[in-house]
Amino acid sequence: MAAPTGPTVRRMQLGWELKELRDKAGFTLAQATDGLTFSSSKLHRVENGLTGLPKVQDLKDLLDRYGVVDEEDVAFLVDVHRDSLNRGWWSVYRSVMPSGMSMFIGLESGARSVRAWQPDLVYGLLQTERYAREMFQTAKSVEETNTEFVERHTQIRMQRKEVLTRKHGPLELWAILDEGALRRVIGGADVMREQYEEIVELSRLDSVTVQILPSNIPTYRCSYNFALLDFGAPLPAVVQSDAADGSRLGDKDTEIWGFTRRFDALRAGALAPGETVAFLQRLSREI
Repeated sequence: MAAPTGPTVRRMQLGWELKELRDKAGFTLAQATDGLTFSSSKLHRVENGLTGLPKVQDLKDLLDRYGVVDEEDVAFLVDVHRDSLNRGWWSVYRSVMPSGMSMFIGLESGARSVRAWQPDLVYGLLQTERYAREMFQTAKSVEETNTEFVERHTQIRMQRKEVLTRKHGPLELWAILDEGALRRVIGGADVMREQYEEIVELSRLDSVTVQILPSNIPTYRCSYNFALLDFGAPLPAVVQSDAADGSRLGDKDTEIWGFTRRFDALRAGALAPGETVAFLQRLSREI
C-alpha cells in the first residue's frame, strides 16, 4: 500500500502538475499569470512546491487558462490543492525550527523511501530519545540554545520516527552508518548500549535496512551526510544534505544521479545487512 503523502508532498505534486500543464500550453510564467490575482513569482514558488495557491478559484482560473476542461482532471487537482493546504503535525514546532527544517520534515513524512548515509552520528530516524536529548544538550552552550529548544527538538525527533512504524505504508529506510558515528559516545555508555539495541530492533522491521561501514575497510567514504528521498513517479526524488550553515535540498537530475552513485558506492563497501546485529553487539560489549 502506498505511503500517505501529507501536505508538503501534495504541494509538490500540485506544483509538478501545474508546471507540466504550463509547459504543454506553451506559456511563460508571465503569460500564465497575466490578468490573474497572483504574480508570476508566486506561480514559480507554487510550481517548486514552496507555497500553495491561496484559493481554489485561483487554481481553477489557471487551469482554465491552460485549457484543462475535463471535470475529473479539475476535481483531481482541486483535491490535491485542498490537501496541500492542510497543516502537518510539525507545524506546532515551527517557532523553534531552523529555516528549511519544516520543508524537510514534510517531505520525509510523505516519502515512500529514504536512502541515507551518516558518517558522524546515528541517523536521526534511528535515534533513541535519550541519545537525541543528550546530543542536543551537549551542543546547548555552543549553539546558545535553551532547555525548551532541547526538549522540543527531542520531541520532534521522536515524532519523526513514527514514519517507520505507521500502519499504512511505513517508510522504507536504508541507512548506512560509519563505524565512527557508532563509536562516538553521546551521553555515556548506557545511552550508547540502549542506542545499539534500538538499531538492532528497528533493523528487524521489514521496511528498515541498516548497514555499517567499518573504519578499517579501504573503500569510498563521503565526508558529509545526505539522504535521498523518493516519492514515486512522476514526482522527482529529493536529496538533503547538511552543511555548517544549515540544511539544503536539491532535486535536479544531476544532483540525484550524483548522490545515487555515492550511496551505491557506500552500500557496496559496507558490511552486508545481515552482519549489522553482530557488529552492534560487539560494540556494546566493548564500550
